[in-house]
Amino acid sequence: MPIKNRFAETHAEITAWRQHLHQYPELLFDVHETAKFVEDKLRSFGITDITTGIGRTGVVAVIEGRKNRSGRSIGLRADMDALPITEATGLAYASKVPGKMHACGHDGHTAILLGAAQYLAETRNFDGRVVLIFQPAEEGGGGGREMCEEGLMDRWSIDEVYGLHNMPDFPVGAFAIREGGLLASADTLEIKITGKGGHAAAPHAAIDTNLTAAHVIVALQSVASRNVDPLKQVVVSICALRSDSDTHNVIPHSVMMKGTVRALDPKVRDLAQERIEALVTHTAAAYGCTVDINYDRGYPVTVNAADNTVFAADAAEKVTPGVDRATAPIMAGEDFSYMLEERPGAYIFLGNGATAQVHHPEYDFNDEAIPAGCSWFAEMVETRLPVA
Repeated sequence: MPIKNRFAETHAEITAWRQHLHQYPELLFDVHETAKFVEDKLRSFGITDITTGIGRTGVVAVIEGRKNRSGRSIGLRADMDALPITEATGLAYASKVPGKMHACGHDGHTAILLGAAQYLAETRNFDGRVVLIFQPAEEGGGGGREMCEEGLMDRWSIDEVYGLHNMPDFPVGAFAIREGGLLASADTLEIKITGKGGHAAAPHAAIDTNLTAAHVIVALQSVASRNVDPLKQVVVSICALRSDSDTHNVIPHSVMMKGTVRALDPKVRDLAQERIEALVTHTAAAYGCTVDINYDRGYPVTVNAADNTVFAADAAEKVTPGVDRATAPIMAGEDFSYMLEERPGAYIFLGNGATAQVHHPEYDFNDEAIPAGCSWFAEMVETRLPVA
């Protein structure tokens, strides 16, 4: 693997940082110790332009290049938070915090960006500024959105922004990317169906909410099969169903349903919401029920800009030849999407090898991927901000 020599030299050091972070996972915005670790490392590299508390607990740091004739700034982002999962790896450096685990590799992402920061602070072989973004609360909290709402892009004059995520079952250190929608929007859906409770032996005297809920679930499957272009992707999943009755002979008065809606195109996302609300309302009415619908828009589609996808893939090619430039999108969500809505940029997958899947209690970030990840971040900077 043609990684930068410096990352071969610092591999063990960066691995130690990663394994330390793995032992002390923190959730959502409560990443105070992780953020302090990041800040201390950055200062040890000689980086002094550091701002904490962006997006509550995020850290933003600036490295000035050898020159700044270009006046341009490149943003590099890593997420810091863990998941409420009990670890089952049995590793020597397994989580020391009960019920919390770095089960998505954010410890690896943070360590990789720290490794790149150390190199960039040493070499400064670029013309412009690098803005390091260490973000809290990717796992459902929308930390990326909060950092953007606090003026991240304008305050630090970021022109382009890049990030990466490890990917199990991809070869270690390999890269994969695609132009356009890479990860899906992630919306949540809550539906309360209200009818008329009654005795199961006298259904004619009741308005059956269970029957209505069943027809609503079936109707919702038509969104993907009959409303959305077959060449587009959408997922509508009802994942929870609960009535106000818990016995064998009572027709419930109300039923609550919960689910998720995923799409890879903003227009498909709009269409899905429109059709879901219409189908639920009219199907319920057909069976004599009323409904309350709470459709909550979560993370947007993660959209890689065309030119920046090429830039990211070309940089990756220099690190690990054979980049997959048309990888299949996935229906998971990612709040780096908020940053890509504000600035052109790209998000790339980094192979984690034959490991357990993310969000699994036996998952572990593969430290052998660290040099490739660090090299890619550094290559992005030196390629996009070349010294003349």
